[in-house]
Amino acid sequence: MDSNDTPITTVGIIGLGYVGLPLATAFASAGIHAIGYDLVPEKVAALKAGDSYIEDVPSAELAGLVESGAFEATTDPARLAACEAQLICVPTPLGEHREPDLDYVLAATETALAHLAPGALVVLESTTWPGTTREVLAPMFEAAGLKIGEDAYLAFSPERVDPGNTRWGIKETPKVVGGLTPACSRRAEALYARICDTVHPVSTPESAEMSKIIENTYRAVNIALVNELAMLADRMNVDIWEAIEASSTKPFGFMPFWPGPGLGGHCIPIDPFYLAWRARAFDMDSEFVELAGRVNVNMPYYATSRITRSLNSRGKAVKDARVVLLGMAYKADVGDLRESPSLKLLELLRAEGADVTYHDPHVATLSDEGLSSVGLTADTLTAADCVVIATAHAAMDLALVVEHADLVVDLRN
Repeated sequence: MDSNDTPITTVGIIGLGYVGLPLATAFASAGIHAIGYDLVPEKVAALKAGDSYIEDVPSAELAGLVESGAFEATTDPARLAACEAQLICVPTPLGEHREPDLDYVLAATETALAHLAPGALVVLESTTWPGTTREVLAPMFEAAGLKIGEDAYLAFSPERVDPGNTRWGIKETPKVVGGLTPACSRRAEALYARICDTVHPVSTPESAEMSKIIENTYRAVNIALVNELAMLADRMNVDIWEAIEASSTKPFGFMPFWPGPGLGGHCIPIDPFYLAWRARAFDMDSEFVELAGRVNVNMPYYATSRITRSLNSRGKAVKDARVVLLGMAYKADVGDLRESPSLKLLELLRAEGADVTYHDPHVATLSDEGLSSVGLTADTLTAADCVVIATAHAAMDLALVVEHADLVVDLRN
């Protein structure tokens, strides 16, 4: 039995955010010792105490895994040397000019290589442009004197986390895997089969990288389409929600997407720009993708104009208007603020001189903005000049909003 056939008993997770922490707990629950490494001492301290800051990982479940020793969190990268596999789950943001920023990935790979057990597997889960694993990570392995597929194994397996989704978790969502060599693919496939019902191997890491970009670009383009149609429907005085619902009755050839104040989350607003950037290396402009990005980026500005028009219809200016935003998270029923269009709405309304407060049952404070969530009460609603439904959390009493608010701008139907 060679190292490629030996079952992995200890896995390291580099980055304990929305991707890394659920992954670590999934492995720990499956009987594989999980060592989670993160640079932020406060996060690691919370995890050691059994306190989860990720809504998809209940604190009670985490505390049990910590107490049993199945999961450990650390700021000491040397603990990764005990792992037969290391999974890189770090952010891949955009730079100032919307170019890919791989600084976190490079730093994480350097950390992995500095503490790599002989014959260990390294998997990049962070979304990136097709070619990253082979063109960026593989040379780092080779520079360290490692022959991929023999001394160490390298693969790409895109994360498919949907925060707040109770139906499709890590176990139920098929896992795509692409290794640098067939041996790398087999090693990664065997690992993920321990926690996923279905593992879908592809022939190269580039195919795996492209698959994730396709998934999110597909959503971004279709959301941009329906957002543009929403702006047109507004001008034509047509109920876009009713029209989409009617279109959805067609049993074939149509899938509904819904408009909103913009795109949020780490993936959908960002990944298409990775693809557009990569396309330019092949002398191609992905005009369709870039146009969709522009439409979606513009939506908070359009939403602000709707609020302005609505206030004007009541003879009120935006300046000094008391505006309550309902929902700051980027999607319903989670507290995830990454790329949230509500944050942009807050910025734009404040720039116009509005007095803005917010209510969000999942976001207690916005420390950077000096704000805390206000109660959703009759007094709060009555005192507001305008109430904006920016995120439709199930816990929000919208009947109370309709009863007491003088003016409601509904961006979520």
